[in-house]
Amino acid sequence: MNDHRDNPPPSRPSVADALVELRARWGWFVGLGVVMLLLGMLALAHVFVATLASVIFVGSLMVVGGAGQLVHAWRNQGMQGFIFWSISGLFYLAAGLFAVFSPVQGASLLTLLFGAMLIAVGALRTWLWFNNRGQRGWGWVGISGALTLLVGVLIAANWPGNSAWIFGLLLAIDLLFQGWSALLLGLVLRQGRR
Repeated sequence: MNDHRDNPPPSRPSVADALVELRARWGWFVGLGVVMLLLGMLALAHVFVATLASVIFVGSLMVVGGAGQLVHAWRNQGMQGFIFWSISGLFYLAAGLFAVFSPVQGASLLTLLFGAMLIAVGALRTWLWFNNRGQRGWGWVGISGALTLLVGVLIAANWPGNSAWIFGLLLAIDLLFQGWSALLLGLVLRQGRR
């Protein structure tokens, strides 16, 4: 009979071991950072193309998600929620196909929805801050809410003119921040290796 003491469970690597392993791969972080910075600069130089690429990518994900919901609904027809899953899947599929085949109009619609979402989230955060403003640290929630609300209003006020570049700009900024993060992490790991 095999006793669990004969085969002890494998030990997890310690944080120090993980850091040693990461330090050995510092060059990969630097390389990834440089590539992402270049992609971010390319997206910043071509925000319209980056916007279209973002919309087509999101639309493709929506098509896959909608098809998955429809398959789920039809495989479980007898279960409660069949109608909900079917309608939800059809909406996702239709919106995804619209975004893929009409990315300019899809960008316009997504920009409007994005602005509305920021307005709603900003208003909610501001309301939460207002109800808790006497508590310590809640000022940051108020600032966050006000800024989110302001950005949402700016996006909605400039719609549809900003639809051609807003998602490309957000993609470029995200790539640049991720690139700098990976690059700086790689350089810190390189110094720690010494």
